[in-house]
Amino acid sequence: MHVHLQKKAIRCFGVAESFRKGALPYSILSGVVMRADLIVDGFSFGKTTLGGDDATDSIINMFLALKRKDVNIIMLGGTIISLFNIIDVDRIYDSLSIPVISVTYNVSEGLESHILHHFRDTDYERKLEAYRRLGERKKIFLHTGKHVFIRCAGIMEKDASSIIDRFTLQGAVPEPIKVARLISRSLLNFLTTLK
Repeated sequence: MHVHLQKKAIRCFGVAESFRKGALPYSILSGVVMRADLIVDGFSFGKTTLGGDDATDSIINMFLALKRKDVNIIMLGGTIISLFNIIDVDRIYDSLSIPVISVTYNVSEGLESHILHHFRDTDYERKLEAYRRLGERKKIFLHTGKHVFIRCAGIMEKDASSIIDRFTLQGAVPEPIKVARLISRSLLNFLTTLK
């Protein structure tokens, strides 16, 4: 799918999580609708089970709850969240027909050994299969001098790189993900005080 990069008010739905092991049995997900001029004009919230398999459905439901037809791109703060709850970027794209970019920041030698360690007493083969389906990440360089790693569905790597650049003011974290992460962290802190 071609995203119209020249549009001034291209909209991104940025999603990020926050969890604290032992605090709640789930992770808080926040979604922020942000225009390329950095105006925020929408929010959505969800949760996903720590170590579970419901992250993809949670993100799809968060987006559908917005009831928006003007979002051009979905940007995720990672594809492996909430203690190995693996997001299927292709299924999000297939379900919503909106291109998806997952952004991560650290070099990794792979997570297969970690998955085997954490899920050895359960159905680890299903987790490994979901992880392998993600494929390799691509390293891209930003106008800020930093780099990130991306996985995409429904968008060319070159276009994804341009979009991330447009939404990144400084450092490596795009603003929609940064704001969503801050909101998730604040909600988690609030909810844990209610326990």
